Amino acid sequence: MEVTETGAEGLKREFRIVVPAGELEDKVVSRLDELGRTIRLPGFRPGKVPMQILRRRYGPSVLGEVLESTVQGSSADTISDHNLRPALPPKFDIVSFGEGADLEYKMMVEILPDIPESNFGDLGIERLVVEVPEDSVDAAIARIAEQQRKSEPVERPAQDGDILVVDVEGRVGDQEIPGASGKDRHITLGSGGFIPGFEEQLIGAATGEHRTVRVTFPGDYGAAELAGKEAEFAVDVKEVRERAPVAIDDELGKAVGLESLAELRQEVQQQMERDYAAASRLRLKRALLDKLAERYDFLVPPGMVELEFNNIWAQHQAEQEFQKQNDGDSEAEEPPAAAADMPEAVEAPEAAAPMPDAEPMAAMEGTPDAGAEAAPGDGEESVKAQYRNIAERRVRLGLLLAEVGRSNNITVTQEEINQAITREVRRHPGYERQALDFYRQNPEAVANLRAPIFEDKVVDFIVELAKVEERRVTPQELLALSDPDGETTASVIPPVDPSVANAG
Repeated sequence: MEVTETGAEGLKREFRIVVPAGELEDKVVSRLDELGRTIRLPGFRPGKVPMQILRRRYGPSVLGEVLESTVQGSSADTISDHNLRPALPPKFDIVSFGEGADLEYKMMVEILPDIPESNFGDLGIERLVVEVPEDSVDAAIARIAEQQRKSEPVERPAQDGDILVVDVEGRVGDQEIPGASGKDRHITLGSGGFIPGFEEQLIGAATGEHRTVRVTFPGDYGAAELAGKEAEFAVDVKEVRERAPVAIDDELGKAVGLESLAELRQEVQQQMERDYAAASRLRLKRALLDKLAERYDFLVPPGMVELEFNNIWAQHQAEQEFQKQNDGDSEAEEPPAAAADMPEAVEAPEAAAPMPDAEPMAAMEGTPDAGAEAAPGDGEESVKAQYRNIAERRVRLGLLLAEVGRSNNITVTQEEINQAITREVRRHPGYERQALDFYRQNPEAVANLRAPIFEDKVVDFIVELAKVEERRVTPQELLALSDPDGETTASVIPPVDPSVANAG
């Protein structure tokens, strides 16, 4: 085999590989001989079929099989001999090939970059700390009490604050309003939950009474086809219920499955502390990634960037399509998620671990608003350029974190994977068995669960080494800071398994 390196630009390598015809012929003969020992043809004893007959009948298919295996084997040898770490599967271009002739082909491969040695001891980041105020706990318990508030039927006209149980039908002209009609609807008078002017017209209604309510939808109503239009609702009052006073006592704790009000208060405070801690960690993680992006600048494989850009652009287009549909359809469903709950995986080279789609790495990333139209003068090409920059950042940070994890022996245990699968399965009540089977049958989906766990462990490792200063803030300050500049909390970096950094 003759191998000549014909190109080396950045992370791209190109080789010309020639496999002699004699070597190919030996492989063809060997394969035909192997077939001859098992093939049964009329008129010949097993294992006694002449080679010329085998070649005439099976030669073309065997030659194709030998071509494929030779390209795979010789390219793998070339990668190994040149100590290359492929970022993606190599690409091939057959130059010449035929029976009795040499095989000549080109191999193009992108390699992983050399990651600069990391030192995080002088990396300064800030951790925001929040103490849960007592009045916030009081407010949360008051909301729980309101949700648990009882009501009972009364024989009197409805008053502000009462609950009406009604059958209702809504129309604009002769057309029924989708979703506006229903049986045994509960309407809390004075809640402001309906169209302005609707609830006021039901004050004084009594059980068994029929009322016609006429309203005009606001000009900025969410469903564009109803905005500014007059509507008529036929309302049959089936029951008037009076709400009991709000009671904040031990019975409230028992109503939500606890022993007392004190236990409820403790649970609420702990949950709020967890929520604020999660928001604080999100902020810390974003700050860390920004610092790493500023500090580390190295070449990244263009093919990996292109794959990541395609993922981002597909999400952008899906969200824009949903927005268009939603503008004209008030019943539109949820927009499609980028890298859904059960995402696909992007294939990586044999020498590298699968590189899942961009769902994990859930710190905040500065991206253009994927659901919004481009600003005036900011056409599609400009938006694409912004997304390409984001894709390059994600890939670079992903490779960096993978190398940090590899060099420091950070791994994900099977127990951690099992816990992640359990959490995902619980997110699909009623379909737990199907969800579990999905993960059992899809290694790529399991890889997508492994990636964010690995990422979090690497981030925690870096934070332990960095200079972290704590700053106490109020909940309002934390929440105002947690989404700077309106940036999305969607995916940040395409997760890279540590074995990618160690490939080869």
